[in-house]
Amino acid sequence: MDAVRVALLREVLAGTRWPGAARSFAGSLRRSVVPAGGNLLLVGTEGYEPWHLAAHLVDEAAWSGLPELAPTLVRHRVRPGEPAHLSVGLGRLAAAGRGHTLLVVAPGEPGEALLERVHEVRRAGATVLSLDGGDPELGTLAHEVLSVPEGGAELDLDTVQHLVSAAAGENGLPAQRGPRRFRDRLARLADQLTAPPASRW
Repeated sequence: MDAVRVALLREVLAGTRWPGAARSFAGSLRRSVVPAGGNLLLVGTEGYEPWHLAAHLVDEAAWSGLPELAPTLVRHRVRPGEPAHLSVGLGRLAAAGRGHTLLVVAPGEPGEALLERVHEVRRAGATVLSLDGGDPELGTLAHEVLSVPEGGAELDLDTVQHLVSAAAGENGLPAQRGPRRFRDRLARLADQLTAPPASRW
């Protein structure tokens, strides 16, 4: 979803809690990863792999000048011959600790095995964020939660992920040095909307 579609989505959702909730969650993500220099791990459930969110965060990292937003996608199953950025297995979580951020995306039940790993990561000192369908156990393990109950909200979890990734990048735009003319700002916005860098996903 590009910047124009995100802006239209926010306009449609004006008056609901979702734009503000997504910005708040994105702010927590940014505050966790930027001072730590990155170390963002992204994991889904055995049945749901958040590769789409990973791709959007990589794009937002490039557009916003915040490379710390680019995650390492941690996968439940890694097939032989896959590229390096798609070859990180669950064993990576064992090395996570203080200075790391674990973002869990779980539309349904996360499963006991994943919950145990999340618990271990938190106990090791990592910050845990959860985009989920309302699982109470996962919610108690996370430092920050944005829940989208299935069938009970105006949006689905995939759409909320678009709002979160867009907010993470836009709120992190680097401070400008010196005065900028309106034409410069307009040209920069036009460049962002019409010529995003190609995703590597």
